[in-house]
Amino acid sequence: MKIGIDIRLIGKKRTGDEVVFFNLVKSLARIETNHGFELLTDITDKHTLQEISESLGIAGKNNFKIVSLPTSNKFAWNFWTLPKYLRANPVDVYLTQYITPFFVPHSIKIATIVHDISFNFFPQLIKFSDLLFLKILIPLSLRRADKIIGVSQFTRDEIIKFYQIAPEKVDYIYDAIGDEFLKADIPQAAKEVVREKYQLPEKFILYLGTLQPRKNIPHLIEALARIKDRMGDMKLVACGNLKAHNADAKIKEAILKNSLENEVIFPGFIDEQDKVAVFAQAQVFVFPSLYEGFGIPPLEAMSQNVPVLCSDIPSLREVAGDGALFFDLNNLDDFSKKLYDISMDNNLRSRLIRLGAERISFFSWSKSAGKILAIFEKM
Repeated sequence: MKIGIDIRLIGKKRTGDEVVFFNLVKSLARIETNHGFELLTDITDKHTLQEISESLGIAGKNNFKIVSLPTSNKFAWNFWTLPKYLRANPVDVYLTQYITPFFVPHSIKIATIVHDISFNFFPQLIKFSDLLFLKILIPLSLRRADKIIGVSQFTRDEIIKFYQIAPEKVDYIYDAIGDEFLKADIPQAAKEVVREKYQLPEKFILYLGTLQPRKNIPHLIEALARIKDRMGDMKLVACGNLKAHNADAKIKEAILKNSLENEVIFPGFIDEQDKVAVFAQAQVFVFPSLYEGFGIPPLEAMSQNVPVLCSDIPSLREVAGDGALFFDLNNLDDFSKKLYDISMDNNLRSRLIRLGAERISFFSWSKSAGKILAIFEKM
């Protein structure tokens, strides 16, 4: 087969979405196959393209090539640039995420990865313009797609139920953690370099991800406020882009309301090569999301022997299993108590670290890449 993959996310600092496509392509490149892969991007800088090629491990591979298709914006890509290219250079299967390209011949089978459909359940947390875009284009895209791929059993079931789609049209693959999280312990000197780079405190509770409203960071700040006097010099480090267009404005309000200006630190976006060292230095990792399709960061924390506290929602139960502690989203007392316990109770911490280390072996990008290639072959 000739397989086209939309890799525009790679190199764009889009956190979870970028991690998924990067690791899927990297793992596909490790599979011995006669299929050919065209990796399509809007990036044109030759140095950046070379870096992407090397990081994916495809340099010198005859069955992989990066195709650069410059475009004015993401709308022009789907409506004009990509369809024009695919009509002239058809592939058998094309993989993208969420929004499928328009005006592409039906002889080209399209698969789309859907990470979550949270916008349907928490529309009040999304900008109106973004919501309008999603509400109109997602149903059209799912109708056009020949295969829809969720990132968990939970996500698959949500897509089928909400959009009334035939179950046989929807499958799922699991996300996983990257190779860098599975390597040996990081030297202390390397940790210190990263600590200095991001001005990390000695002891800290970590959150890492986007700072959009459904990530529920103000709730985490409120929980911390209730126990801060018993936490010693423990700080909260919230990694993400506070200036992003969809960042939660209530985060700053919660900090000011609870006088936590000196307890909450925002180091900004964490470069991919620094992530492991940041996780490895955390006392606790907290993932308080209202809704997730999968949730890679809890597994990343587990891989670095950091105990994990998650909101008690179905997808995170599916991912973390018994390797994490869960709190009730509707009970701030429960959240603050468990945040204190997981920070201070060494017996609890040791148990979660042990179970978390066992849990991460359940997920791997190689298994997911093999499954998605099998999906392509069936298509």
